[in-house]
Amino acid sequence: MMSQELQKDLEKLPKSYQDFWEEAACFIPANRRFCDPLHTLAYGIDASFYRLIPKIVLKVRSPEEITKIIKISRQFKVPLTFRTAGTSLSGQAVTDSVLVVLQGAWKGHAILERGEKIVLEPGIIGAEANRFLKNYARKIGPDPASIDHAMIGGIAANNASGMCCGTADNSYQTVADLKIILGDGTLLDTGDSSSCSDFAASHGELIQEILKIRAEIISDPQLTESIRRKYKIKNTTGYSLNAFVDFEDPLEIIKHLMIGSEGTLGFISEITYHTVIEHSHKASALIIYPDMEQACLAVQKLDRETVAAAELMDRISLQTMEEKPGMPPYLKTLSATATALLVEVRGVDAETLQGKIAQVEELLREIPTVLPLSFTAVKSEYENLWNIRKGIFPAVGAIRALGTGVIIEDVAFPKENLAEATLALREIMDKYSYGDGIIYGHALDGNLHFVFTQDFGRAEDLPRYEGLMQDVSELVVARFGGSLKAEHGTGRNMAPFVEFEWGKKAYVLMKRLKAIFDPESLLNPGVIINDNPQAYLENLKNMPQAHQIVDTCTNCGFCQNICTSKNLTLTPRQRIVIQREIQELKRTGDDPERLSRLEKDFLYPGNVTCAVDGLCATTCPLGINTGDYVKFLRSQSVTPVKRWVADSLANHMGGVTGVMRLGLGAVNGVHGLLGTKVMKNLALGARKISGDTIPLWNPWMPKGGKVPAPSRAANSSAPLKVVYFPSCISRSMGAAKNDLDQRSLSEATLSVLKKAGYEVIIPPKIDCLCCGMPWESKGFFETADKKSAELEKVLFTVSEGGKYPVLCDTSPCLYRMKRVMHSVKLYEPVEFIHDFLLQHLSFQQLPETVAIHVTCSSVKMNLKDKFYNVAQACAENVIMPSDVHCCGFAGDRGFTVPELNTSALASLKDALPESCHSGYSNSRTCEIGLSLHSGLSYQSIVYLVDKCTTAKI
Repeated sequence: MMSQELQKDLEKLPKSYQDFWEEAACFIPANRRFCDPLHTLAYGIDASFYRLIPKIVLKVRSPEEITKIIKISRQFKVPLTFRTAGTSLSGQAVTDSVLVVLQGAWKGHAILERGEKIVLEPGIIGAEANRFLKNYARKIGPDPASIDHAMIGGIAANNASGMCCGTADNSYQTVADLKIILGDGTLLDTGDSSSCSDFAASHGELIQEILKIRAEIISDPQLTESIRRKYKIKNTTGYSLNAFVDFEDPLEIIKHLMIGSEGTLGFISEITYHTVIEHSHKASALIIYPDMEQACLAVQKLDRETVAAAELMDRISLQTMEEKPGMPPYLKTLSATATALLVEVRGVDAETLQGKIAQVEELLREIPTVLPLSFTAVKSEYENLWNIRKGIFPAVGAIRALGTGVIIEDVAFPKENLAEATLALREIMDKYSYGDGIIYGHALDGNLHFVFTQDFGRAEDLPRYEGLMQDVSELVVARFGGSLKAEHGTGRNMAPFVEFEWGKKAYVLMKRLKAIFDPESLLNPGVIINDNPQAYLENLKNMPQAHQIVDTCTNCGFCQNICTSKNLTLTPRQRIVIQREIQELKRTGDDPERLSRLEKDFLYPGNVTCAVDGLCATTCPLGINTGDYVKFLRSQSVTPVKRWVADSLANHMGGVTGVMRLGLGAVNGVHGLLGTKVMKNLALGARKISGDTIPLWNPWMPKGGKVPAPSRAANSSAPLKVVYFPSCISRSMGAAKNDLDQRSLSEATLSVLKKAGYEVIIPPKIDCLCCGMPWESKGFFETADKKSAELEKVLFTVSEGGKYPVLCDTSPCLYRMKRVMHSVKLYEPVEFIHDFLLQHLSFQQLPETVAIHVTCSSVKMNLKDKFYNVAQACAENVIMPSDVHCCGFAGDRGFTVPELNTSALASLKDALPESCHSGYSNSRTCEIGLSLHSGLSYQSIVYLVDKCTTAKI
């Protein structure tokens, strides 16, 4: 039955959209259809500086659904826009109509011809594709800076390139075949001869129109030459007219027209790439030149046969990075005109690499440098140099004035004009008071990015931006014959300038193309082809402040792939978008009805289903921890009564954990008597009757834990001592019925420490101590800090003033302890085993395949490699699923919001081979969820270490 709120939301839509919704409801389930204010706003925002809010959002999971959606779009004349990750920068993935979202599905892939080809669905992230190809020493050609976050659908639809792929290895050059769903719902598979034959028979008129356009282009030598010239450099302005020059076969032309078409001609449901070699031998040099002219002269001496990349960075770019950790000290000493060129060379072997280095040194020998030219082939060193280049754009986002947005424009010049063009570009930026803007880019391709900040909430600033863009267009096109969009796509941003760059004849041909494939302009209208000369100045996005924790967010979306709730409710980007809207409505007092609705609707998707694990900060270029912000929001709802309850529980920890042990023991006993099936049905029924207020029991619910007896240092001469603090979770929760090892975690930990020769000190009154994490996650910050301070005082005393290391057996607890305690040396199990015990134990590698799950806290403490190394010392085969991040159990949320845990671990079971029979982690609650969704026993890594070690003799 339709809710009253949904009914009201639908009634606000035009009749055609109501009809569209009703038809879509026949095959798209309710949890993948949205027309409410919260979800349309949350999904409507992408990384560009445009804001259009869709009327309807659909999350689509199959080609069949796409075909049906396209057909009802035609039926009701309702436009569609397709989106994958939304990292787009030019406004090509926003709409005020129907937004079709692919994220969360479309993950199919296949490797062909020993890695020389790869078949990819559009929902796969670019870096994932390269991981699939790693064992073949191959990779996909496109290498955009956002490859760790951008999806294949967007990479192909925008013909994204990057630092190393140039114009030779982009999607246009490396596409082998496509599956395309056209505007009439027809599927064309260019790799299937039957599909091609059927298409030729059913779409003869379209093919004839394609051939007519080709004939017109070929018969015009001036236009043909212009096309060839313009694609010698990077160019994503308009449609890929080079397809008509490069190919005669109409299906090849169609295939290549789809690359870079930004969803305006059809939907790419699958792409097959020719892959390229991934060289294992690399070296880089950061070369400092006295000025821009000398740096550009150096670029002109280089080509892709010699170097893989040459990245230009002006002095202001370098200044944004010079205070960052690990940066070369000499960056601070450079003159105001100094310019850097970051060069990378690659080879199939060390000898070839050295030859390339010598070649570059000879080519650049006569151009003066500020510092001697020096290459490094040490991975950690050249990666640090590339961190300078990769960090520039995020650095601008971090230092910008609050409320402003970061704009990154993207142009290309013939390489021989690069020096003059770059200096002229700087003059234009200074003319319009963008003096703090930066210029950097892929100099080898003549491709420059210029980045500046803008407050589109100030009407008086709009003419400044307009003047800048007009002058830049004149500079790029009229003066140097370059590209207004080199690799970021035309979008809405450059659509009004396509005719200016290409000329009337070419633009008319592009409009004809659009009409051939999409006669009613229902596929992403306003993108690439847009006759509104002011389109790039309209629907601009404000960036209102919400809270200092999240105010620097640029909406890039780099956080979303790692987010636990991304396929269930919202992502960090979306949470920030909604909160910015809420806070702005509070400030202005506008639309109180909308404010009330957003606040109410935000509670479950934005607050309740946030795991507050903080992994989003690890992929955010600015290190924004949206989990911390949600904790702050939770703290705002703390009432005096709630605080009293929290303090009472904290003051009676011994009783609380005792009751937990007793309750878990009773439930475990009932489970043993009734069996899993009956117990599960009873638990589900009870939770349903309670309105989901009763925590959900599951078959991996543990029995009660054990509290180890306190012990003090007995033998002061013992060389090895450690303070062991069992967390309240491990003290409360023991093994589950089906766990492989039925001992408590403290028993296993004490066993390992004893074998390693450690004297163990266990603090007194252990059952009353807690790190404070349970209270912190719920927003009771004062209570959490009180418990932490109490624990630190005890640990400082028993460690004799911090003399001995302190081991906590639960990683999330230890992570909080490290953040708030500074008087003692703290370790969680993996780190302590790796750093202290490997040398004191004899390991016998077991002939087993084991799975490991690195908890969020361990990831944030950079323990992933140590975790893997410890597990590898214990077992012959170690599985660490790459697409499983936070497990979503989030303390008690695995019981109270079990759907979060289910969504987070949806891919876990399929990622584990049949040969794997056990799993290991370092957080008891996480292990419960991992066991539930894998069907395997997951326990602490300590059990595995105890199983495969003996004391050294």
